[in-house]
Amino acid sequence: MRTLAAATLAATTALVLMTSGTGAYAAADDQPATPATVLAAHCGDARIDATAPVITRENILIHGPLRTIWKIQTDVEKWPTWQPDVVTVVQDTPGPLRPGSVFRWTTQGLNITSTVKKVEHDRCLAWGGPAQGITAIHVWTFTPTRDGVLVHTEESWTGAPVDADQAVLQAALDNSLHNWVDNLKHEAEAQAAAQ
Repeated sequence: MRTLAAATLAATTALVLMTSGTGAYAAADDQPATPATVLAAHCGDARIDATAPVITRENILIHGPLRTIWKIQTDVEKWPTWQPDVVTVVQDTPGPLRPGSVFRWTTQGLNITSTVKKVEHDRCLAWGGPAQGITAIHVWTFTPTRDGVLVHTEESWTGAPVDADQAVLQAALDNSLHNWVDNLKHEAEAQAAAQ
């Protein structure tokens, strides 16, 4: 079943890339273009640190309206209601997220202060900030398809703690983003079914 889901997601990603009008490009001179690098291009100048020692990328197809998915993801103070790993969130900048908005949150023992770097309504969102010596940059893109919304996320971590224990922190970020997109899918599809 998981193999079928992965094949469906790969086919949907290919379809999005073929119909988006965006040409593929390589992330570095020696690396071929991938769906992840092409989707990331849709967020303009907001990008992860491609040289970071820890980088994770995740994609998921969500069967629900884009407006629902966007509202869930951008209503940061409600993250703890659907994201079990997020304990608290305080939005320091009132109103909708916009470049310069700041929110403080706690997840998996980390106290994080994030500053929004880019917002393109219903299209992309990027934030970054420090957490106990780790500097993170997190980028999200949302691409409507015939079958739902393809959500792509990628995050990079740099800093002394990352250099000291790269394997452990890579596994932690992989697990965190995998859980995040799964929880977002579950919440968005549940809300869509209830509408």
